[in-house]
Amino acid sequence: MTAAAIRIRESELDPARAVLDVVLPAGEPWLHEVKRGQTLRIVDLEGNQAADVIFYNRHDTDEHYSATETILRQGGIYLTTGSVLYSSEGRPLLTIVADTCGRHDTLGGACAAESNMVRYALEKKFMHSCRDNYLLAIQHSDSGLGKADLVPNINFFMNVPVTEDGDLKFDDGVSGPGKYVELRAEMDVWVLVSNCPQLNNPCNAYNPTPVQFLVWD
Repeated sequence: MTAAAIRIRESELDPARAVLDVVLPAGEPWLHEVKRGQTLRIVDLEGNQAADVIFYNRHDTDEHYSATETILRQGGIYLTTGSVLYSSEGRPLLTIVADTCGRHDTLGGACAAESNMVRYALEKKFMHSCRDNYLLAIQHSDSGLGKADLVPNINFFMNVPVTEDGDLKFDDGVSGPGKYVELRAEMDVWVLVSNCPQLNNPCNAYNPTPVQFLVWD
């Protein structure tokens, strides 16, 4: 999917009518249920902040977001308006119905102790990471999720181009303050979020910032 395929669409939903409005501080985890037919908006409040998200079937967490199914079925590696997020069972989990950023990453994955060490330096291994966040969010929840359920995620607002040689580049973001993506749930889902705490990558100016979540019935 090239830059020409970016599909910008603004939402007509009124934030004042949202049934949920949560601002997640920089670097923090979050786990929440979104019911079938509800709409979830993720807002990049200050710009170029990565929201690392995994979706699960609320009633059977063995069924989860699948990067492979999603990429194959839409024929592209980036997500934008109209993209359908497919599950490991080949079923639609959510559909992107509005998007003012226009491009979201499916390949870069979530930062972890191991990737911090490999990408940056040995002494970075024990810095806080998205994988740590996921574990913190599910540890005392009633979701039934465990460490083995952590699968490849979506990086909303993150820019990870693929080079001609097939390598990944973690470039400066294409988002900005107030940009958002909006998704309609096609089944009851768990939304597992790490508001990325990464301090070593210049794509967020070494400054993690808050993101906002709104839900409408």
